[in-house]
Amino acid sequence: MTATTQSTEKYAIDSAHSSADFVVRHMVIAKVRGRFGKLTGTIDVPAGAEVPTSATAEIDVNSIDTREEQRDGHLKSADFLEADKYPTITFVSTGTEGNGPSFTLKGMLSIHGVTREVAIAAEYEGRGKDPWGNERIGYSGHVTINRKDYGLTWNQALETGGVLVGDEVRIEITVEAIKQQASA
Repeated sequence: MTATTQSTEKYAIDSAHSSADFVVRHMVIAKVRGRFGKLTGTIDVPAGAEVPTSATAEIDVNSIDTREEQRDGHLKSADFLEADKYPTITFVSTGTEGNGPSFTLKGMLSIHGVTREVAIAAEYEGRGKDPWGNERIGYSGHVTINRKDYGLTWNQALETGGVLVGDEVRIEITVEAIKQQASA
């Protein structure tokens, strides 16, 4: 059966069991981790397949959490993400390469009003039924971006050399999604 005639199942990202985390170098000597607590979206998967045909995700910028309230406020400010002006980070897939369980999910990532193409190294984590009879599917992936490519240029020089915030940001995503009922 070809992909064009095979039925596709739609899954909704379960925000309570999914995460979008990031890692960035701090003061040249350490790495700081953070996460976004609100992640929504959909994943389309051919019936019985591991690799999705499409995926979308939306992250609420105001859900950022680095375990430091003052830093979270700074990241939401005009110096960085400008949460008031750009309240979401979005991803819309444009295609996949590979046939699982490891594959590449290509798409357009929009941060701070700038959209750029990325390639996410992804893994199919499995599928199964939860105790309430819902079918679930899991994926993980990561990509490294340069924050300056998205207009996130604020920084501060250090007396010892280097800068306060590194340019490279590693984004790590773990998704658990629930199969949706087919519409009539």
